[in-house]
Amino acid sequence: MQTPREICLGLLLKVEKNSSFSGIALDNTLSKNRDLSDIDRRFISALYYGVIERRITLDSVISRYSKRPLEKLNPEIREILRMGIYQLLYMDSVPDSAAVDESVKLAKRNNQSASGFVNAVLRNFIRDGKKLPSDSLSLKYSCPEWLVNMWLRDYGEEIALSILRSSLGRPPTTVRFNTCKFDTKDILSELASDDIEAVPNGVIPDCYDLKNCGFAEKLSAYKKGMLHVQDASCQLCASELGAKEGETVLDVCSAPGGKAFTIAEIMNDHGKILAFDLHENRAKLITEGAKRLNLDIITASTNNAKLFNEALPMADRVLCDVPCSGLGVIGRKPEIKYNYASESDLSQFPIVQYEILKTSSRYLRPGGTLVYSTCTLNRAENDLIAEKFLRENPDFEGTKLTHFDDYKATITPATCQFGGDGFFMAKFTRIG
Repeated sequence: MQTPREICLGLLLKVEKNSSFSGIALDNTLSKNRDLSDIDRRFISALYYGVIERRITLDSVISRYSKRPLEKLNPEIREILRMGIYQLLYMDSVPDSAAVDESVKLAKRNNQSASGFVNAVLRNFIRDGKKLPSDSLSLKYSCPEWLVNMWLRDYGEEIALSILRSSLGRPPTTVRFNTCKFDTKDILSELASDDIEAVPNGVIPDCYDLKNCGFAEKLSAYKKGMLHVQDASCQLCASELGAKEGETVLDVCSAPGGKAFTIAEIMNDHGKILAFDLHENRAKLITEGAKRLNLDIITASTNNAKLFNEALPMADRVLCDVPCSGLGVIGRKPEIKYNYASESDLSQFPIVQYEILKTSSRYLRPGGTLVYSTCTLNRAENDLIAEKFLRENPDFEGTKLTHFDDYKATITPATCQFGGDGFFMAKFTRIG
């Protein structure tokens, strides 16, 4: 049987080689290793996510103490060094001696000749007091320098620092209770049977953070359709649409369907929701989720949101949750911050986003509500899109959001108390 560190090493190599989503890779691996104790599972998860989210910092240390360029190192040895340095810097429960010894053992199993090199790098780092090469924000928060500078420019120092702080560490598992099918007390009781405590959001109805929860999909309450996993910001966005029973709603970029599920529950499962994705396999996820939750008003199918579809009906509400750079959910998917080499790599998103928003607005009835949203923190994909839409579409006006003082809002740790991921939403009404 593999040790926890061997399992973690294999995971890190897989993610870096295949660009896998960190959460999916971890879930699949832990599911295959059923004999692992809870302590080992927590250790693997902490080390695995920690190495991914702190990669920039860890690599800066390796580069300082290694005579070989980082890119020239054997992939296994590079990951072993990252794991060792992470334990030395951020895992107080692991003695320095254990971090070094276990890293050397891993190196011997994977590349015998490199074990001395691993030992020397880690011990020299300890000897120098485990100091980072610089005190820059980029190294402190392990965030690309271009992204740090963009956030400082776009949001100012206070908000930028709050975004950086929230990008590290594991956010809570947040769920939406399916109260149109179950009583809240019954859902809480079912969760308690799995030793799960549910803490209410306090602002968003039916929104709860789950304590002592690993993967919510394994809970009996989840399997019975009592809840679905959804961040607080996403739930807030779905509620801002203001859908009512009997109305027709279009969710133009829906998969995997979380917002459609919340909207259906708000509508008490009365009305019509047409939910779309470009790919059939992702549209299928929406159908499967609606079936698990016993929601009947959702019909999922494929559609290209950029192209106007004359076969679609006019709608009372349209949700336009567009594909984006995802910079608001780095805390949940730390690998996202390595997907882009510079700010210019984000330039393709606004073009597509505006095209989808413009097309989606054509499905809305006069007097209807349109919500544009992203899970990113980038003004070019957010505020600038919303402002351009209002300038170029005089038959629409901005509509004040329920929980904010304007028609558009950027959700960050410094600007709201909802506890959600980084997010943006803008609300419009068709007036002609």
